[in-house]
Amino acid sequence: QVQLVESGGGSVQAGESLRLSCAASEYISRATWGWFRQAPGKEREGVAAIASGYITSYADSVKGRFTISKDNAKNTLYLQMNSLKPEDTAMYYCAADIPGDWGRPSRRSDQYKYWGQGTQVTVSS
Repeated sequence: QVQLVESGGGSVQAGESLRLSCAASEYISRATWGWFRQAPGKEREGVAAIASGYITSYADSVKGRFTISKDNAKNTLYLQMNSLKPEDTAMYYCAADIPGDWGRPSRRSDQYKYWGQGTQVTVSS
């Protein structure tokens, strides 16, 4: 059973940056990876995803500010978050769909089987 562990969350001021990491417990040769977030009282939102072939997909709310990337050698997924806004405040989760797909990655949560426990991001104005 693959385990995913997120890190890098914290409390920042609006306009600042954070980089989230998601480490897998074992080597995964092929997967579609995603970052999701959920704020209190809101539905889980697919923020960004990256396919096996490195095609990426972003929610409109984060385009131009967030960048998803992966390092297969380190079994690690990243989310670089710049120009953070108070509305980015949420619990952030990474997820994996194994073996995933080569095409445009889905940001639907029901497409992902493996999930981390989440890391909190709080942005104050």
